[in-house]
Amino acid sequence: MVVIAALAVLVGGLVAVLIPWLPESASEEMDRIVFTYWFATIICIGIFALVAAVIVYAVWTFRVQPDDDTDGPPIHGHTGLEIAWTVVPAILVIAIGVVSAVVLSQNADAGPDPLKVRVFAQQFAWRFVYENDVRSNELVLPVDRGVEFTMVSADVIHSLWIPEMGQKQDVVPGITTEIVITPTRTGRFTLICTELCGLGHSTMRAPVRVLTQANFATWLEQRAQAEPGTGEDEGEGEGKGEGGGTGGSVQELGATTFAQAGCGGCHAFAKAGTDAQIGPALDDLTAAANEAGIPVPEFVRSSIVDPDAVIAPDYQPGVMPKDFAQSLSPEELDALVAYLSGEASE
Repeated sequence: MVVIAALAVLVGGLVAVLIPWLPESASEEMDRIVFTYWFATIICIGIFALVAAVIVYAVWTFRVQPDDDTDGPPIHGHTGLEIAWTVVPAILVIAIGVVSAVVLSQNADAGPDPLKVRVFAQQFAWRFVYENDVRSNELVLPVDRGVEFTMVSADVIHSLWIPEMGQKQDVVPGITTEIVITPTRTGRFTLICTELCGLGHSTMRAPVRVLTQANFATWLEQRAQAEPGTGEDEGEGEGKGEGGGTGGSVQELGATTFAQAGCGGCHAFAKAGTDAQIGPALDDLTAAANEAGIPVPEFVRSSIVDPDAVIAPDYQPGVMPKDFAQSLSPEELDALVAYLSGEASE
């Protein structure tokens, strides 16, 4: 039976170790989650080995012999074994619960000086607001510093998850939820919505960059000091890319805002190459503006900041998020209006 148990441990261990079940950790919280995972996995492998050994041994040793039609001997049981297989699993489950509770408590602690980031989720985009009202469609974080996220949803339930950083938290309409992440290595990652939130759910992702603390401070300062309406990009590469980009035209800012605000997840717009049909098509807004009796730019702006004011035929109210006036900067809103109404310079 010992040999059988050893073989079961070997098989279970190989399956656990050789298959990369979890991504490479990139945060303190993920390190603790990985520890909890291995703590529970080792216990499970031990139980699996013991049960497998007893089953194989019992089947082989006490199997019915040929032509044996007799009944087995009447037995009452073994009180000691019954106590053991009740108490030992209870102790193991309690141990897993205690370790998990400790990890949950530690993972909720952002430390003495956390970076605070407000997160806005809406179909089908993420928006991040830092101190000094710095806004970004890319999540940029400093390494080795706790980040405290305060999250709200404009429409349905979403869920924030960066696989390499472990933490996952639902973003629920009408409720402010929080989560803490402390990155431990620089690099690029992807933020994923893991709550089915509509037809564009699979597109609801956001790029994540983790910078050194010095580069992050430079990036934040440059974003805060950027001239209004520049339409700056999120930065690529070293040097200037790590600190922030350069300006662009209203056309570029409008196109970027359209993409990063998730407009293409609901609307068809040939200029942007989107063909979604959750909301009305945006290729020709003149007829709708004329029917509403207002100029096209004013109609577009009203439709963005107060989407239920005018409802297109065959579409329902209450579908489009109502917080674009808060989640978009004035420059982005102006550029988006110009982009959609055809007034942005090419």
